[in-house]
Amino acid sequence: MTGPEREQLVFDLPVRPAFGREDFFVAEANAMAVAQIDMWRAWPGSKFSLVGPAGAGKTHLAHVWQEESGGRIVAATALAQAEIPDLADRPVCVEDVGAIAGDADGEAALFHLHNLVLAEGHALLMTAHVPPAQLGLQLPDLASRLMGTQFVRLSAPDDALLGAVMAKLFHDRQLDPAPQVIPYLVRRMPRSFASARRLVGEIDRQALSRRSRVTLPLARETLSRLEPETDDD
Repeated sequence: MTGPEREQLVFDLPVRPAFGREDFFVAEANAMAVAQIDMWRAWPGSKFSLVGPAGAGKTHLAHVWQEESGGRIVAATALAQAEIPDLADRPVCVEDVGAIAGDADGEAALFHLHNLVLAEGHALLMTAHVPPAQLGLQLPDLASRLMGTQFVRLSAPDDALLGAVMAKLFHDRQLDPAPQVIPYLVRRMPRSFASARRLVGEIDRQALSRRSRVTLPLARETLSRLEPETDDD
């Protein structure tokens, strides 16, 4: 492969995030949430909320639930423009509910979706950064409906879990990092799955462009240049 052709791969073949059950690592930080996803048919009131910081794995678990329940996933910010009856014909997950706090149209749409999906006998999953009682919703009827929703909090990954995720991400890209790379990164990187995906992706791009193995100096340099960001769960 010539130099220009190899360089083209860096831009044309991004790795898509893996959201399958087999790609989700279970550890102390998320074991309770995984158990609740497994028993989704027994949720009190047929609804549940996953709570935690960005990058804790809420979106990944939502996709696991979607696969197991046959449901669909919708962003809370898209509800005001959505056809609520169409959404309510199967189980549904509403992501980032806190993003519509104070948005009258968004809150009204969630209120109608909540009532209709449960009336149809389907399950409702929600994700948020804070528990239902702390969402700051302004529509009293909606706030009261969600107030008693059972929830579980996902913590940021610990060292063992973050290290396992990094190893899997490198493996997915057919990269064999030097032994010191993952321990070094785990001790210094932002503690989220989203940051792990972003960091490994950037290391991969740098290694390709330099035709280099994934060495500790390369990992150190890449980490130092990576700007902080808020990312998906």
